[in-house]
Formats: sequence, structure tokens, C-alpha cells
Amino acid sequence: MAYLKAVFETGRNAANQSGYLSDVPDAKRRPHYPKGRTPMTTAIHLATPDDAPRLLTLIAAFHAECGIERSDEQRQAALMPLLQGSPLGAAWLFGPAKAPTGYTIITFGWSMEMGGMDAFIDELFIRPSVRKRGIASEVLMAISSSLAGVDVKALHLEVDRSDDATQRLYARAHFKLRDTCSLMTRLL
Repeated sequence: MAYLKAVFETGRNAANQSGYLSDVPDAKRRPHYPKGRTPMTTAIHLATPDDAPRLLTLIAAFHAECGIERSDEQRQAALMPLLQGSPLGAAWLFGPAKAPTGYTIITFGWSMEMGGMDAFIDELFIRPSVRKRGIASEVLMAISSSLAGVDVKALHLEVDRSDDATQRLYARAHFKLRDTCSLMTRLL
């Protein structure tokens, strides 16, 4: 656990110092864009307890869109440890600080197969009114670069196998479906 906390703190400190996930050069932080398409520069910041009201609003919108049934109290109870520095995960907001356009929650684990610490994108949400502008691609590339910089070996996510558009988004960010594996869950 001490190693996990040290790696997480390195990432948190980098995010706090730069206002972004890390001090990754622009060329590595931005995804590749097709010719003629202008890249965006999306502000990304590590969420703190002060961000809880804005973040909880976005989480409630995501949960409503996906049919996830949780009370406001349950969402707050699950989120606050991450905002208060838990080494098990973190939340990032992106877009304007006062009116963020989206968020992501990353959790950390350990994988013998991957050779060390891995991370899981638990949630990624962009407000519907600003989707299809490259924000998600840019955020995914920035997060990947930042986590690689603190020795995270792999970044995983869950995607609906029938959602071709979202699969294409993740493929552009260099995620690949694993033919030999399926995510299975047991609720405890």
C-alpha cells in the first residue's frame, strides 16, 4: 500500500503543479487529429473536496444516462474518499473550473500479468452538449501519458460490445478489445 500511495502522490503533485494531469509536452498530451481538424486544449484538473458539488452533479447526470440507480448520499459516500486523497483512486474534472464539461474517475490496482500497478477508468462522462469535439480523446491521451509517467503499466476500461461509436473513440486512444478476456463481476 505504501508503494501505491507514493505513486499516487507523485501523480497528484504533478497535477497540482501544472493544473493538468502532468507536465507532459503538448505533442504527447494531445491525440493525433486527422488533417484539417483543429486540436483542442482541454483544461484538466485533479478534483478536490471543493469540487464535490460540481462533480456530483456530473456523476448524477452520467448515472441517469446509464440507468445506474444510486442515491445522492451513496454517490457522495463513494466519491469523497477519492477527493480526500485515497490512494485507491482519483477524480479529474475537465473544461472550465466553474462549469466543467466532464469528469473521469480512475481507480488503481495491481496486476501480475501487466507487471505492476494498473488502473481502471471507472467512469468517463462528457456533457451531451459538448460531445464529439475531441474532448474525450484528449482526456484519454492525457490520462494515459500521466499514468505512464508514474509507472502505471496498463489502463483498462469497460465498454458495451454493441456500442460501436464508443469502441471507435477508445480505439483512437489506443485501447484494444482483449479477445481472450471478458470482465466478470460478483457484487459483494
